[in-house]
Amino acid sequence: MDFVDYYSVLGIPKTASDEDIKKAYRKLARKHHPDLNPNDAEANKKFQQINEANEILSDPEKRKKYDQYGKDWQHAEQFEEARRQQQQYRQQYGQDGGREYDFSDGFGGADFSDFLSSMFGQEGGPGRGRQVKFKGQDYQAELHINLRDAYATHKQTLTVDGKNIRITVPAGIENGQKIKLAGYGSPGVNGGPSGDLYITFVIADDARYKRKGNDIYVDEEIDLYTAMLGAERIVETMDGKVKLTVKPETQSGTKVRLKGKGFPVYKQDGTFGDLYITWQVKLPTNLTEQQKELFRQLAAL
Repeated sequence: MDFVDYYSVLGIPKTASDEDIKKAYRKLARKHHPDLNPNDAEANKKFQQINEANEILSDPEKRKKYDQYGKDWQHAEQFEEARRQQQQYRQQYGQDGGREYDFSDGFGGADFSDFLSSMFGQEGGPGRGRQVKFKGQDYQAELHINLRDAYATHKQTLTVDGKNIRITVPAGIENGQKIKLAGYGSPGVNGGPSGDLYITFVIADDARYKRKGNDIYVDEEIDLYTAMLGAERIVETMDGKVKLTVKPETQSGTKVRLKGKGFPVYKQDGTFGDLYITWQVKLPTNLTEQQKELFRQLAAL
């Protein structure tokens, strides 16, 4: 995989503060967001790189490793172990396979794969005739969907590192929930396994329905006359229309629970939360004089 300079991706210097990173990420994420650039593969790829850059540079430990080891930052622990083995070998034999490495500043310009080859893949090294395999870098991606998308199992296609990946989104997925696709990350080193792809779901708020866990909440307006005298109302739910009876003298704010009409429970087919409907009584406006007089008579009773 080609080296990606995450500082350049965010347009910030290596001396950038945490606040600088946060501001740069927010600005670029808004500009290249998939919702604002539909069917734009290049913008989608850029958006993924922005997320990867923020994922690494906003984490102090990951940023430290990235600054020191560049594209091979995820192999930092293996590198340190290899360096310890090299030092032990040099103490014992006075050499490291014929090649010197300067560790005072990361790799000193040497490529990690070159170092591993020298340490473990050449004769004379401590791992004579052996090539060490390392897992590839993991990828991070965001998938933006709406609440109705999350209500039903469906297919989605997202672009990661220039490749289209078609996945099945299970009904009931939560906002912020992360799933792993094994082997969809960067190729491994020396034939090692590919990294994994971690997808974080971002579910937009819905104008009508409010989700809390597996339950759904919705406000439904009724007029004063329906609230006072009672009537039947047709209410739209995420699963279709239902007929409800409004009881006479219903107060504004009264809640009605519809069991099993809420959100599907993640990976539990046929299991749903509940739907809570809150009746909101809408008072009449622009009354005629005759209507006002009728209310005066009611008030006098």
